[in-house]
Amino acid sequence: MRRLTLILLLASFAFGFVADKPAYLIYTGQLKSSSYEKLISDAKEADIVFFGELHDNPIAHWLELQVTKDLYTEKGGKLVLGAEMFEADNQVVLDEYLKGIITGKQFETEAKMWQNYATDYKPMVDFAQKNKIPFVATNIPRRYASLVSKGGLEALNQLSDDGKKSVAPLPITVDLTLPGYAEMMKMGGMHGMGGSTISAENIAKAQASKDATMAHFILKNWSEGKSFLHFNGSYHSNNFEGIIWYLKKANPALKIVTINTIEEADIKEPNTKHKGSASFVVAIPSDMIKSY
Repeated sequence: MRRLTLILLLASFAFGFVADKPAYLIYTGQLKSSSYEKLISDAKEADIVFFGELHDNPIAHWLELQVTKDLYTEKGGKLVLGAEMFEADNQVVLDEYLKGIITGKQFETEAKMWQNYATDYKPMVDFAQKNKIPFVATNIPRRYASLVSKGGLEALNQLSDDGKKSVAPLPITVDLTLPGYAEMMKMGGMHGMGGSTISAENIAKAQASKDATMAHFILKNWSEGKSFLHFNGSYHSNNFEGIIWYLKKANPALKIVTINTIEEADIKEPNTKHKGSASFVVAIPSDMIKSY
């Protein structure tokens, strides 16, 4: 039997067969091999955990659900969820769904849903509803981010008092020398609707308005002893910039763990450009199917 096993193993190498093709591998921020168990161990000790996703990647979304479940096992009633995918002015309708006041259909009709909500985010929201976990709509309303892209951060001053409740306290400051924003400005401006031109600087400021607002609502709903798990595009938390810059400015003592999701042709050899981008790097095959 042992000889047969050895023969089969050698044959698999000879003919190029691959016995194991993992859907993901986890690395430390320095791209050293790590594990899901280590990720959860570190995450449960953090004040805030950022799961930086690739929006159309099903493995990232599946992992988000697993992290949610396992952190709930560890933290119980001390877990809070939040997401970029829900805008702050939809908090009332989100709360009504979580409390069972309205149906899922009503929630999906009333709230501004991303196109992949049903497959990628609904599982986390439903888990939160079932287990009575607070879920925070952290993002700035898209119409307000659009205002910034056209008129700069000063454009937010024209909002009503009710409107201002859905954004970070004004005035929002931004450091455009941060590498993430600086890189965004290098990409140049763009043409808006009606032939208008949106400057590269205002594009970066619109991004900052999102980061600042998400940081604001995370802090507003976090308190000592709780763990806040936040879902967002990787670019909002990579390199400990974006949302994290605003959080650290408000509370330097926060213990933060970040996850960066990347796609690689060979997940056993992640690109070194990702080194230092997060506390943990999740490498997923680049030929993984997309959720949309």
